[in-house]
Amino acid sequence: MFDSIAPSYDRLNHLMSLNVDKLWRRHALKEIVDGTPQNILDVACGTGDSTISAAKAAAEGSIVTGADISEGMMALVGDKAAREGVSDRIRLVNADGEALPFGEGEFHRVSCAFGIRNFEHKEKGLEEFFRVLCDGGKAVILELSVPQNRFLRWLYDLYFMHIMPFIGGMVSGDRAAYRYLPASVHAFPAPGVFCEMMRSAGFRDVRCKSLSFGLCRMFVGEK
Repeated sequence: MFDSIAPSYDRLNHLMSLNVDKLWRRHALKEIVDGTPQNILDVACGTGDSTISAAKAAAEGSIVTGADISEGMMALVGDKAAREGVSDRIRLVNADGEALPFGEGEFHRVSCAFGIRNFEHKEKGLEEFFRVLCDGGKAVILELSVPQNRFLRWLYDLYFMHIMPFIGGMVSGDRAAYRYLPASVHAFPAPGVFCEMMRSAGFRDVRCKSLSFGLCRMFVGEK
């Protein structure tokens, strides 16, 4: 599915989020980079927005690895990285987030922006995030969320369940994909439940921050 919508994904993603997704990524960057050379893993990197942002913000000597199961999405990362002048800081690996092909303790940070809701076994993905982190490392996860306020929830459902699939289907030619995307947000565990899943995977000091009235949530856990 993601291979099929890859060519129009960036344009639609920014259009339909009114570019607020860029603000959310900036919040995550504050948790990801620390001013020292780092090995950073961006899981479910898609077309590389978060991968490239991390590569631009990280200290000299840092390497950001983008991993995704969709080769179609990752095929777009190279040109974007070259335009931003960070190709030498990025490596790309075709990989399943539930079975990462990396050694234990290989990374200082693991990030995942708007991708873990697509994992079939989220617990396994979190265990893999924990495994590849070094001691003292940190996982930073951004995920779309459903607002708790009733009026905002009504507006959210109107837009994401009806308007977005129509627009996305017209532009991408795959309306089913844009019906799946909001449905996957509704199916994602509640914030408290997901925090407990992170703790069960081994993370400590787990915390959740609501962004933009609950449209997005940032989960952070340390190893």
